[in-house]
Amino acid sequence: MRVLMFGWEFPPHITGGLGTACFGLTKGLLKQATEVIFVVPKAFGDESQEAVRLVNASDVLVDYTDKSTQEYWRRITYMQIGSNLIPYVGPEAFRRIAAESELEKQDSEDKVLSKKFEFSGKYGKNLMDEVRRYALIASAIASRYEFDVIHAHDWLTYPAGIAARSVSGKPLVTHMHATEFDRSGEHVNKDVYDIEKKGMEEADRVIAVSNLTRNVVIRRYGIDPGKVTTIYNAVEPSEKSGVEARRYVKEKVVTFLGRITFQKGPDYFVEAAKMVLDKDPDVRFVMAGSGDMMNKIIRRVAELKISTRFHFAGFLRGQEVDKMFSLSDAFVMPSVSEPFGLVPLEAMRSNVPVVISRQSGVSEILVHALKVDFWDVHALADAIYGLLHYEGLSKMFRRYGKDEVDSLKWENAAFQVKQVYQNLVG
Repeated sequence: MRVLMFGWEFPPHITGGLGTACFGLTKGLLKQATEVIFVVPKAFGDESQEAVRLVNASDVLVDYTDKSTQEYWRRITYMQIGSNLIPYVGPEAFRRIAAESELEKQDSEDKVLSKKFEFSGKYGKNLMDEVRRYALIASAIASRYEFDVIHAHDWLTYPAGIAARSVSGKPLVTHMHATEFDRSGEHVNKDVYDIEKKGMEEADRVIAVSNLTRNVVIRRYGIDPGKVTTIYNAVEPSEKSGVEARRYVKEKVVTFLGRITFQKGPDYFVEAAKMVLDKDPDVRFVMAGSGDMMNKIIRRVAELKISTRFHFAGFLRGQEVDKMFSLSDAFVMPSVSEPFGLVPLEAMRSNVPVVISRQSGVSEILVHALKVDFWDVHALADAIYGLLHYEGLSKMFRRYGKDEVDSLKWENAAFQVKQVYQNLVG
């Protein structure tokens, strides 16, 4: 079986768990005798192609004078990003803003339809232009390659999946790794929400990474429950004998590793850190990551007067993550809304006991992890304190947690994904 797969990132160039999940799944599918053609917006040349045939969308040229290209474009023009409905402006100001908006729209379309387009491969201000161009490229790729099924990961690639399905007539699977409600709470970006909704409506089958996500997809997007399947993520087996980093502090270390955004609950981590330090000042807390809440978190750490025991490590990747885990006595993921959550699995694989929120998909499958409600800062602090001060507790979670995670293999998840494919192909 051959799959045309669309993903926005691929290791080692990742910003979160999405790229890691794509890599693990493709390796698992290889073991299930499934060939994957993986399309990324921008390939940097150092990606592993052991399990995929990587297609760089930046290398695909577009000739808008070609009739087939014009037809592809007509298929994806439903993506109208932006609106001229602006409240509280007078007629003159409205005409000026509308004229500027029309010019920006034309400039955007000219860029998307240019012969050569260099994707950034990131999440910048021209993201919607890149999403539209990626969908246009997907139409062209779908007409050139032979494949049995289309698989699109997350909202950025849903328009591409729909375009490829429209051209080829092949079944489409959309994979929901995180919804707009996870990222933004109740203040959703309507453009993103609409793309997510249309992507799942157009799909022949939707894969959700947890029952938590499945319920959101059904309840908030109105998707038919009969076509939404839960398939949990997994973790790559560790090929290292144990990465060790020199420890320069005598205190125990508690780590938060993830995007410093609303979704991940970094503010709850800070409040719990204050409570733990009030009882035991000989603990160090590390926040590794970056995000829009960074400045707010730094200010709060200063207000609580715990800055001498709180460290910001920045965004970590690859071996840096393994080194951080080797220095950690506990890992905490207090996510407000976490569709799944791969990092706790990576921590447990490194023999680090974990505390996770009950509002995470991974809590549905983990047994040897301490679970608390994200908002219950007292329970979070108690769980951290317990892992640091009761050796029997932390020893048990280290021992059985690693065994539990080692049984969560990508080849098992890939087997379930392939069953979805086969049910569609017949």
